[in-house]
Amino acid sequence: MIQIEAAATIAGALAANIKRVIVGNQHAVEQGLVALIAGGHLLIEDVPGVGKTTFAKSLAISTGCIFKRIQFVPDLLPSDVMGVNVFNQRSGDFEFRPGPIMAQVVLADEINRAPPKTQAALLEAMEEQQITVDGVTYPLPDPFMVIATLNPIEYQGTFSLPEAQLDRFMARIHLGYASKEEELTIIARQERGHPIEELEAVASPEQVVLLRHAASEVQVEASVRDYIVSLVRTTREHPSVAYGASHRASLALFRAARSLALLRGREYVIPDDVKEMTSPVLAHRLVLTVEARARNIDGRRIIDELLRSLPVPGLPR
Repeated sequence: MIQIEAAATIAGALAANIKRVIVGNQHAVEQGLVALIAGGHLLIEDVPGVGKTTFAKSLAISTGCIFKRIQFVPDLLPSDVMGVNVFNQRSGDFEFRPGPIMAQVVLADEINRAPPKTQAALLEAMEEQQITVDGVTYPLPDPFMVIATLNPIEYQGTFSLPEAQLDRFMARIHLGYASKEEELTIIARQERGHPIEELEAVASPEQVVLLRHAASEVQVEASVRDYIVSLVRTTREHPSVAYGASHRASLALFRAARSLALLRGREYVIPDDVKEMTSPVLAHRLVLTVEARARNIDGRRIIDELLRSLPVPGLPR
């Protein structure tokens, strides 16, 4: 079993390598790595041109994983994602030709541009790490991760993501605009070429698997476990929430807190780890009431409210 210190060193090397391409956005980089270490999937939602696709590519290259990109468009079919059986005239039998989902890091670019039928093709892959084509099940490689990008400001030619699919993304992150100084750095770095062209792997897929095993050894004491469950259960009782976070969300927040602690080089989870990952893990899972949506209330605002109201373990009420 890999030691926590060695695992933290690998995770730190991954973060530093990604930051050679992604300027600023330290929290987003860490949250993306948390999803990778925790064995989850990542949804990057932001306006065009802030580096969503570049971030996904940098993560894949840094880990040395097999990377495939799927450009989601309205006429994309499920077989374009998973693969198709093709008749071989020489052998007189059907052969399976795998689709781009048969990779270790899969970028679903602009996922909301494909119809729900095609989006649903990812459900089995994201939950069970396998696909089924014509009744035959094919396992997906290990590690496996889906990184999806979503443009929140463009509605023409797009389809809403089903709640079942949103629930399968461990975390949703936002990159945001860079500061003036960071934007000047971006221009300077790309003056003669893109830095991603020189990016090399600093880890291997096997080390990613070891990181996941190491994260499972991080200790979470009873009071912190209770804090995690209380946060999730409170979302189901909020007056602005029609449907709160599921049991899958409790597990996701538990694993994300462990992975963040590992990233910080600790063998135990503290409440701040939970608080830092609560909004990325829970906010996109909340189904708000009609009245809340009419008042422009979003999941992140509700999560911030819950974090302020719930007592933190180890602190006086």
